[in-house]
Amino acid sequence: MNAKKGVMRDVFLERLYGLMSTDEEIFILSADFGSPRLDAIKRDFADRFINVGIAEQNLINVATGLAIEGFKVYAYAIAPFLTMRAYEQIRVNLALQGQLRKMNVNLVGVGAGLGYDVSGPTHHCLEDLGIMRMLPNIAVLSPSDWELAGQLADYTATNDGVKYLRFEGKPVNRIYDGPVKMAECFTELKRGDDICLVSTGFMTHSAIEAASILEKDNIRPGLIDLFMLSPFDTDRFIDAVKGYRTIVTIEEGFIGRGGLDTLVSAALSRTAIRTMSMGFEGGYVFDIGDRDYLHRLKGLDASSIAAKVSQALQGA
Repeated sequence: MNAKKGVMRDVFLERLYGLMSTDEEIFILSADFGSPRLDAIKRDFADRFINVGIAEQNLINVATGLAIEGFKVYAYAIAPFLTMRAYEQIRVNLALQGQLRKMNVNLVGVGAGLGYDVSGPTHHCLEDLGIMRMLPNIAVLSPSDWELAGQLADYTATNDGVKYLRFEGKPVNRIYDGPVKMAECFTELKRGDDICLVSTGFMTHSAIEAASILEKDNIRPGLIDLFMLSPFDTDRFIDAVKGYRTIVTIEEGFIGRGGLDTLVSAALSRTAIRTMSMGFEGGYVFDIGDRDYLHRLKGLDASSIAAKVSQALQGA
């Protein structure tokens, strides 16, 4: 893994800025949410940028209207407020209409999972994988590093449809060194023996670290980074995990509620491979602390993941 750190939204917006120079159909909307890269877009492409204010429901309404007029629209906001405050508008304006007409709307949510860790449960975004994956006609993309996030600029601009982009807000290490085919839905980062860790978004970094811990005990888990949860290539996934006895899903979200674990369990229901889920159980977290502290509290830090995988192998 390349150790160079970067911020997903910065790389994505910088590449989008470059595209706007040649593609006059790209239009950016913000729900009073900024960044230095967005300031440059606002300055140099003022005729294709609107700050709608702290009004995520209206953000979706305006995005829909612009898309119907033929623009490639990017609606940029804090992930929990984008997905949950405006859920009805996303369902009616985008999921329903997206089935009837061609449109290109890209919902860019920043701060997925525990991205806003110390802000508490109102700002945590543990439900989005489940609720957004539930909606037909909406692609759900959950990149694990800034390189993949940057590649999504070109992908979203050249592929029609409604898409939800689930971005981490803090700097992360680089995992990918080259182009990724988004339609493949996942990448096998490492082939293992009996057990495979399947993760998405920020948790892929924890999975990589957990695998390193396990390898010191001569346990070689496979690693799969799943970056497109809807639509999903089930046949390709089943083919990729053949030979494993156990799949462990790792997500920064509620388990058993429609997210990554539900997707993988459904895909493997016609196989003999057993599944084990790691994520958030028991409701919301009201303890205040940084992400590392909250992960330790919920058993989602790399050491806890490695320990649970080791126990699962012993009980296999």
